[in-house]
Amino acid sequence: MIIERAYAHIASYDENAWPWSVPCVRGLMQDGMRFTAPVTFVVGENGSGKSTLVEALAEGFGLDSWGGSHDWRYASPRAKSVLGERIRFDAAARGRRMLGSWSARKGFFLRAETAMDALDREGLAPDSVSHGEGFLAAFRGKFLEPGLYVLDEPEAALSFGSCLELLGHFDQLAKQGAQVICATHSPLLTALPGADIIEVGDHGMRRVAWQDLALVDHWRRYLADPHAYLRHILG
Repeated sequence: MIIERAYAHIASYDENAWPWSVPCVRGLMQDGMRFTAPVTFVVGENGSGKSTLVEALAEGFGLDSWGGSHDWRYASPRAKSVLGERIRFDAAARGRRMLGSWSARKGFFLRAETAMDALDREGLAPDSVSHGEGFLAAFRGKFLEPGLYVLDEPEAALSFGSCLELLGHFDQLAKQGAQVICATHSPLLTALPGADIIEVGDHGMRRVAWQDLALVDHWRRYLADPHAYLRHILG
């Protein structure tokens, strides 16, 4: 692992203003966010703050908010978010040198909504392949060495089989001493053995076992009886 804890401090802030109004952000400010496994999944409903959280973690490590590898710190015109500017880390043993030296840092940030621009900068020719194939090219060509890998909903472009391949990359990275933080809605990804799962929502942040996740329960129920859900939606 690279980092054991992320935290942020600010003298004062308006709890009614974004992003301080987001419960998981307030939790980060108050108690920090601890990492206990090489792979951490962040799950929650749309609007729960999981993307805000993982983007800030990526920015705090020095990864471009638009996505891409650590070599592209200033590639995008976007400034750091107000939360990303304030993120600090407690290093794990393997991460002390990396956090102490900018040139020693390695990693990649993949965010679904800006992935094509980031992959183009990385020389992965996203215009010549499908969206999903572009993602797979990044996993195969860039997710190779110890570092911090942050992903925001990578399953958006991936088939079932490609999600399984991504899990294989996560497993190999973990065995090599890297660390992965992934925001997701996928019950497939979150089933990775040994991964830590943090559920964000109105409660803030809490650790949850895979079988107890709301998203797993909903998918299980839907696949068993789609009509039970669709009758409330379709006219």
